[in-house]
Amino acid sequence: MCSAVMKTFKFPARHGYAVEISPFIPTRLACATSQYYGIAGCGTLLVLEQTETGISLVKSFDWNDGLFDVTWSESNEHILLTGGGDGSLQVWDTANPQPGPLQVLKEHTQEVYSVDWSQTREENLVVSGSWDRTAKVWDLSRGGQSLCTLQGHEGVIYSTLWSPHIPGCFASASGDGTLRVWDVKTGRCRLAIPAHKAEILSCDWCKYDQNVIVTGAVDCSLCVWDLRNVRQPLSRLRGHSYAIRRVKFSPFNQTVLASCSYDFTVRLWDYSRTEQPLLETLEHHSEFVCGLDFNLQIPNQVCLTIV
Repeated sequence: MCSAVMKTFKFPARHGYAVEISPFIPTRLACATSQYYGIAGCGTLLVLEQTETGISLVKSFDWNDGLFDVTWSESNEHILLTGGGDGSLQVWDTANPQPGPLQVLKEHTQEVYSVDWSQTREENLVVSGSWDRTAKVWDLSRGGQSLCTLQGHEGVIYSTLWSPHIPGCFASASGDGTLRVWDVKTGRCRLAIPAHKAEILSCDWCKYDQNVIVTGAVDCSLCVWDLRNVRQPLSRLRGHSYAIRRVKFSPFNQTVLASCSYDFTVRLWDYSRTEQPLLETLEHHSEFVCGLDFNLQIPNQVCLTIV
């Protein structure tokens, strides 16, 4: 946890892969974890609470395979969704006294590495991205079958993320080096960008401009793209010494974003600055930093999770 004060939480025999702050409760966060670096063993979803003195465990849920990503419901403060190494998605209710998931969605044939809940409130859509090279869209109010499967990537999908501006539109980042933008209504790829000459591990939409997306890749660079002109990036940010695991735009500043990396660091950038866009480097960790999220209600607070 990085803010004015550094707070930490450790859970025995688990390695963190993703962290997400609740959109309803600014002190509540969820962390998807795995045993043995996600190679084997089980996974645990941790629901945590920030206090003035540290971070405490509210509830934990175990799954029989590694958990690689987590997302909060946009309509119910108690509901979360995780993606697992067995190709399934799990729906959890923090208010449910039962230890198991409310629902298990199983269609992917390989690891589910990315899940995201649509921010369009009148929809109840979730998108998942898998190592089976497909993205699937689900309506959790309609049972356990996906609405559609979107194919086109030639490599594993590492990141899938709904547009915060355009209903039924999401972006995906893949090991094939491309960033793709999809239209759920037509079930087709609207745009494919050869964004990096390396695997892309993460992408994120700008919260203030529907045409701006950032990608982070194994080539240690971040590229900021304007979807109206993709011949070259608006900005290419360099500074990390190993692969960039996750990128996030700030919810408070249009041109500020954060990245975390296998080089153990987190970096804050302002891509509008042509000279010295790097604002800050956080070096609090001694392992790979895999998860990253901004707090929507507390400016300048960033939460992190490490393997």
